[in-house]
Amino acid sequence: MNLIEKLYTFIIFTAVIIGILIGQVESISTNADSFIVPLLVAMLYITFLQIPFEDIKKAIKNGKFTSTSVLINFVWTPILAWLLAFVFLGNTPALYIGFIMLMVTPCTDWYLIFTGIARGNVALSTAILPLNLILQVILLPVYLLIFGGTTGVIELSFLLESVLLVLFIPLVLTFITKFFLKNKEQFRDNLLSRLSVLPIIFLSLAIVAMFASQGQLLLENLDLMLKITIPILLFFIINFIVGQKVGQVMKFSTTDRASLSLTTLARNSPIALAIAMTAFPDQPLIALTLVIGPLLELPILAVITQLLLFKSRRADT
Repeated sequence: MNLIEKLYTFIIFTAVIIGILIGQVESISTNADSFIVPLLVAMLYITFLQIPFEDIKKAIKNGKFTSTSVLINFVWTPILAWLLAFVFLGNTPALYIGFIMLMVTPCTDWYLIFTGIARGNVALSTAILPLNLILQVILLPVYLLIFGGTTGVIELSFLLESVLLVLFIPLVLTFITKFFLKNKEQFRDNLLSRLSVLPIIFLSLAIVAMFASQGQLLLENLDLMLKITIPILLFFIINFIVGQKVGQVMKFSTTDRASLSLTTLARNSPIALAIAMTAFPDQPLIALTLVIGPLLELPILAVITQLLLFKSRRADT
């Protein structure tokens, strides 16, 4: 884990503060939102470049782990997210949609770092990564229509247009780039190594731009932001227990159970945020929810990682 990865939560929090501060300048707050989508598209393109899509074959070979992970991530988790949103956020449509968007998109990068720290099976977690990405790109609009269609916030045509713009275009560009670099492994590895820090930078700049344009809205609705704390905490507690119990029933090893827990706990806020900013430009509280979420998620994952590490060490004794 490099320094920037260790400071991820601090960087995001700093981006929020900088955005709110510079947003006090009217000329900046008026024009800041025009930078958001280009920054997010660039972030996702570089992020997708680092995903080993060829590992999908390995994921298919590990059928027991893959099927268990997919069922938890794409069947159980959306239902749990909807139940928590319905109970705690049902009277606030923007937070309701933002919470569901955050919880139905499994992580495609950070969970590998936590898996390594927890002494989980990193190779197994890496193999499931590209499948998680492809499934969430396909299913996110479906989940939004099923669980959020009655809120009056979602317009199907605008949602599909946003998915095409911020997900499918970077994804297609990624496959084209990988095709041209197919026989240039050393050049590709050197390039990806140099680009690896850029997604965090682009995401931070996008957050600065968002809070520069909408920071006042956050300050006026701090009570609403506090409302998402309880459902987020409950999501991680419940899913951690579910992941560990399912891992035991499936007779997974301690390392594989750690991988299963982190694969099904960590969420992909950048992808959800990119969709929210383009699909719901008139509902900034949705995007704000997706920025606040990781500020809570990362410390929770750090605690869970230490708990899994403790369980792993105890299993070795």
